[in-house]
Order: sequence, then structure tokens, then C-alpha cells
Amino acid sequence: MARILIISTHGSEDPTRAGVAFVLAKGAVEAGHKPEVLLAGDASVLARKVVADSVLPMGLPPLRDLMQFAMDNQVPVYT
Repeated sequence: MARILIISTHGSEDPTRAGVAFVLAKGAVEAGHKPEVLLAGDASVLARKVVADSVLPMGLPPLRDLMQFAMDNQVPVYT
């Protein structure tokens, strides 16, 4: 089991890139690793529920679902 730090710098202005960090975290959890997500720069707005709920990445699940998965699996998210 590895500890993985995933850093995201994209927020609601680029929904697909905003979702990538949480897809990576989901995959890491499913593979048995311990991911952590750091929301830096523009990504820090994703910490607000109203913003995260409105982000719909193209080709990925809605960000609210990915963030809920992270919360359910106790993935630390830092801002």
C-alpha cells in the first residue's frame, strides 16, 4: 500500500481537469492505496459544496459523486 499525494490546480473554470484529481484518488483507493488530495490555486474553490455540486467533467462522473466517494473512504482533502 502506497501513500499518494494528488495535487490539483484546476477549479470550476476547467471542469474536466478539476475532476481528474478525484478520479485518480478513486482509482488509488480501489487499488488499495492511501491517496490524499491537495486543492491548490484555482482548485481551492472546489472546497465549497455549492461550487463542487455544479462541476460536471466531460467523460467523468459528476464531481459531487467523486467527492462523496472520497469522503466515504476517508480520503483527506486539503485546501
